[in-house]
Amino acid sequence: MCETKNLCLWLVQLVYMLGLLGFCLWLAVHPRSPDYTIIKFSVPLTNHNNGSSHGRIEYELDIKNPNRDSCILYDDTFLTFYYGEDKVGNKTIPCFYQGKNREKSEIHRLSDQMDVETRLWTDLRKAIMNASAELRVDLSTKIVYYTWGIKSKQHGINREGKIRIGKDGMLLNNKEVKLRHASKKWKL
Repeated sequence: MCETKNLCLWLVQLVYMLGLLGFCLWLAVHPRSPDYTIIKFSVPLTNHNNGSSHGRIEYELDIKNPNRDSCILYDDTFLTFYYGEDKVGNKTIPCFYQGKNREKSEIHRLSDQMDVETRLWTDLRKAIMNASAELRVDLSTKIVYYTWGIKSKQHGINREGKIRIGKDGMLLNNKEVKLRHASKKWKL
């Protein structure tokens, strides 16, 4: 009777240790979601184009892979800027591959510009001149992780952030804008 109790106790301890080891291994290999940050943003020549009915915005977007053991394959990324509820402009970033984060951050930096919708340019320019402009940015894409040669399923990513623009047409206080998980509330 004593031998069966010892055997059962030993088996329970073995299962517990294997479970704990499996959980630790899962935590070590479970990939984290990439980080998206707008590091520069400007609406150029707002003071010089007072009569212009057309404008553009310029931005720099950093995409960081925080994973040490996972590469990421990005599908087309859709970046959209809104002023209030009106779409200012949108951009499609073509698919790309991002390597592992071994020692330093694996960062993919995109610098681009987009034209502002003509009907919104006047309102946006006036708001910037009054130092009260705020834009919303939405980003959506799908990604696949490659961890130790194993391909994951496709994951949907939706991020959003608010960009406050100063009177000079640049990011207010030169603060970077980190894009956060999109709200799950219904957007009208």
